[in-house]
Amino acid sequence: MKRVIFGALIISLSLLLQACNTTDPPPPDGEKATLELKLEDVSCIEAWIELTTTNLPLPTTVTLNQTNPTGDTKSQILNLNTQDSLLYIDSLLPNQTYKFHTTIQSYNQAEVKSNELSVTTMDTTSHNFTFETFTFGGTAGSSVLYDVAIINENNIWAVGEIYVADTSQNGYTMYNAVHWDGNQWELKRILYDGNIWTIKTIFAFNQNDIWFSAFVRYDGQKFIELPISPILTGWSINKIWGSSSRNLYVVGNNGNIVFYNGTSWSRIESGTELNINDIWGDYNQKTGEWEILAVASNKFFNEGKKIFKIDGLLVTEINVVGLTWSLSSIWFNAARKYFIAGDGIYYKKTLNESWVKDLTFIQIYKDRIRGTQLNNILVSGSNGLISHFNGVNWKHYINNELPYYSGRLLSCDVKDNILIAVGWKEIQAIITMGKK
Repeated sequence: MKRVIFGALIISLSLLLQACNTTDPPPPDGEKATLELKLEDVSCIEAWIELTTTNLPLPTTVTLNQTNPTGDTKSQILNLNTQDSLLYIDSLLPNQTYKFHTTIQSYNQAEVKSNELSVTTMDTTSHNFTFETFTFGGTAGSSVLYDVAIINENNIWAVGEIYVADTSQNGYTMYNAVHWDGNQWELKRILYDGNIWTIKTIFAFNQNDIWFSAFVRYDGQKFIELPISPILTGWSINKIWGSSSRNLYVVGNNGNIVFYNGTSWSRIESGTELNINDIWGDYNQKTGEWEILAVASNKFFNEGKKIFKIDGLLVTEINVVGLTWSLSSIWFNAARKYFIAGDGIYYKKTLNESWVKDLTFIQIYKDRIRGTQLNNILVSGSNGLISHFNGVNWKHYINNELPYYSGRLLSCDVKDNILIAVGWKEIQAIITMGKK
């Protein structure tokens, strides 16, 4: 990350317009220079502030002044090449109020001062979860849960394949989902054309719009079997993401990406044969558009890696510098911070930057990363790994509140005061639930 360092204050200035190669003339008499600060966003330790100027001869320098909660002040000289800029400030403290203003000496030596902007950072979330673990199947074959979706604390779905020995003709019954009603888990059989099938992914918009892979949709009352388009066959579906059931993306093995507009499916050419393991999207408040990214990698063999940005039916590759080859999952807050999980946790602030590895994270494989905000992020992975980020630091529960075991938590979800991770332990499917 390109940053300007001043004591404990670290500022990265991202210019929103192309820098000019010439010096602007001073404004005509009577046109005063102005500076305005506007808060775009905050996390627990960061702030994004928009600086808007008028009638400044460019390039020029501006002084950013920061008043800390303790009353002491810091300042930093910023070089401006455009009238509008985005200021990134970190090394702040959680749940504290800071004040910022900018000043400049105008061309006639009169000082111009911006408005004073008050910024309160987010508070951290609690690491204090109470955990329960539930196991299923394993009495008639290896069982596993591949994915999970939290609608609310009394409505949670997990999907996979669970084999339970019984007195039926086959000697066992297969289930492909479990549902939590707030008190207990119930095994479910979701059928398609009368047949049971392995469900590998689930995506819930709300309690009345839940997708079980790309083939079955639950409306809160009944399971609706959807026509299977030929472009959905012949490959394994790994993950679903959408802003609505009319703007839905499905990704899977062999580079497959398909889009659903509410009535029909369309194939999107990715240009790769790599497995696409995960997809995530978030609304970019600045551009007014959905930002959608997908991660591609063979997790077990070094065959390369790719990160795709999806715009409608178009796909472009973004910077992968700094990443390892084994990538499994992606989650982000658009234009704020991006996270990749796999053989490590990697992050960056903007799509054009190189990725940075989080060297504080324990050396266990990470299969899934999900979050609600930058102060509430969850990671699950091998050997029962569950880790929570509260906006400042990671808490690793493995070998502490939770045991290390032979197995893998393949997916996770977090919402409000509850987290869920699912996968397998030895020959059983497993769910770990944490509540605050």
